[in-house]
Amino acid sequence: MISKQVPMWLKEQTWEYLQENNMGQRHSANGTKSQQYTGLLGENMVRIMLGLKPSFIPGYDGGHDLLMNSVKVDVKTMGRHVDPKPEYVNNFIGYQKDLDAQMYIFCSMNKNTSIFFVCGLLTKIDLLDYAHFYPAGSIRYRDDDTSFRMKAPTYEIANSSLIQLQTPTDIWAETYYYEPGFLD
Repeated sequence: MISKQVPMWLKEQTWEYLQENNMGQRHSANGTKSQQYTGLLGENMVRIMLGLKPSFIPGYDGGHDLLMNSVKVDVKTMGRHVDPKPEYVNNFIGYQKDLDAQMYIFCSMNKNTSIFFVCGLLTKIDLLDYAHFYPAGSIRYRDDDTSFRMKAPTYEIANSSLIQLQTPTDIWAETYYYEPGFLD
């Protein structure tokens, strides 16, 4: 996994931006303000790690965050209170499966330490083929014997099932070898 400290200036700019803008553009399961904050921080941390400038553009992004080597890439970030482990899962809301992203970068944000982790990436077709699907209303059980009800149809994929990355340039390499049109 690749990790990096989230700079305070990015946290402040992201929170300020979200006070005036709502990132939720789906018909439901748009995420709380805190979840949108984590998602936008994650997107911009990936940009920074790739040597790009952060982006704060209002409006709908078309279902992807980055265009890399002609591949539409969406960044998915989960907020946690611990560092991610290989067995931890990433959630993908089923309402997004028909959007035009071709590849997903899955990330975690340790909210206690402000350390950002790029856990790995996966193509859309592999995500939909290999992830576990849970319909809305399903009951999910955690390792600590607590449970919760899924609010939206959700795909879960473990970090250990993702393409592992050692450096940000690995992201460019994976999109370079992606065959345009293969998943379309």
